Amino acid sequence: MGGSGGDGPFVKRSPQKLAELVRKAEDEASVAAFETQLAGTLNDLLSAFNNRDFQLVGERLDDIKVALEHEIEGTIDQRFGGSVAKHTYVDGMSDIDSLVIINDTALYDASPSLALQRVTEILGKRFAREAVITHGRMAVTVEYTDGMKIQLLPAIRMKNGVLLVPSSHTEEWSRINPVAFQAALTKRNEECAGKLVPTIKLAKAINGTLPDSQRLTGYHLESLAIAAFRGYQGPKTTAAMLPVLFEKAKDLVLAPIRDSTGQSVNVDDHLGPSNGDARVNASHLLGRLAKRMWNATSASSTAQWRALFGLDE
Repeated sequence: MGGSGGDGPFVKRSPQKLAELVRKAEDEASVAAFETQLAGTLNDLLSAFNNRDFQLVGERLDDIKVALEHEIEGTIDQRFGGSVAKHTYVDGMSDIDSLVIINDTALYDASPSLALQRVTEILGKRFAREAVITHGRMAVTVEYTDGMKIQLLPAIRMKNGVLLVPSSHTEEWSRINPVAFQAALTKRNEECAGKLVPTIKLAKAINGTLPDSQRLTGYHLESLAIAAFRGYQGPKTTAAMLPVLFEKAKDLVLAPIRDSTGQSVNVDDHLGPSNGDARVNASHLLGRLAKRMWNATSASSTAQWRALFGLDE
């Protein structure tokens, strides 16, 4: 009788039940091991995306500022975090290294393309030997011979203090309030224990692998993320939050998302009305990406996760 206490809960369990308990323990150990492995994989990717010499970025922004201020009336303002990955295209506020505030009256009433072209020409002359200067619809990219890229967003300051930047989808200027945007993003990031920003970076890297016609804008992704994690109570890790972002964005994208920062009435006007074809297509794509993440985790496959980023094992 004295020794029976050591057998405890196992005394009345059948061999079948014991086998089930053993399998459950093995499964839990396997899941924990994969979660650790996946966390390491995502951290490695983030390290690669964030691998920038910020002191050198600052020095080069100072040189760019001098070059521009010699040619146009304006200044350089508001430093941001830079591109999250080599293949991320510029269109969200967190992709930008700096705003180029233009006060030049000659450019004040010009189209965004003319302002972009003017900035590109000025920097092209000044840095011809050390960098290649190009521009897209929204921003100017300075790509140095050592591989560093610095991205600049031209902006015009209105008399009432509002900033106008090139629209990501039309040949027009869009209103922005970078301070309000940063405040909203910072607040939600703090609520998520600092994991929202790295989750967005990973989401943008996945978004960057898609064909141009299927990509969401970076600013849209950021705004969706702020909305998706309002009141979030789940695990605060990038591995847990990344599929949640795409799963919730699948539903959020079906209706125009209001922009509280002042950039426009809606972040995603270009997608048209609620439940329109463009929004339904975007929803299906986001849903498929979320499902691929869930499936990769269910299969304990880092290879499937890496494939989402366009990477081979």
